Amino acid sequence: MVQAALAGFLLSLSLIVAIGAQNAFVLRQGLLKAHVFAVCLACALSDAVLIAVGVAGSTVLAQALPWLGEAMRYGGALFLAWYAWRHLRAALGGTGSLAPDPAGAAPLGSTLATCLAVTWLNPHVYLDTVSLVGSISTHYPGETPAFAAGAITASGVFFFSLGYGARLLRPLFADPRAWRVLDGAVALVMAALAAGLVLEG
Repeated sequence: MVQAALAGFLLSLSLIVAIGAQNAFVLRQGLLKAHVFAVCLACALSDAVLIAVGVAGSTVLAQALPWLGEAMRYGGALFLAWYAWRHLRAALGGTGSLAPDPAGAAPLGSTLATCLAVTWLNPHVYLDTVSLVGSISTHYPGETPAFAAGAITASGVFFFSLGYGARLLRPLFADPRAWRVLDGAVALVMAALAAGLVLEG
């Protein structure tokens, strides 16, 4: 059981560490010190649901709704392209998002809505968290709950570490130029992900 839990923990951690829309969003909220707990919790709970679905068996849904994959792919690409454009504008001269001041941050409701969209509209999260984690869990017959628990724990540890650890970088981001660089990097990553989703077709 311990081996299965450790395997799930390490697999989930290796998948989630990669730079993506969700991690960039959590990092930015951590730098702003805005709704950090709520954002980290939303990401961790979302991953928990996806991991549970993957371990319980995600192939049934894919067979029942064969059109779902394509819809999520193009919907995700459209959202990521919009997200990239928003951050590109901030990088090229926007000033409202440069000051790391929680008072200027978006309200909790819209922040959580963006967070959930970044998480659930990304088709890769289904490939990684649902399909890959789900398929590998089958190598631990009788211990899949432990495997899932390990994977879910890794997700929670990562998001809260990223969200609250981001404050260590606040001195660097006191310089508006650092915020522009971050926004530019986020825009490039989001644009690349959006293009990759379209080209996969």
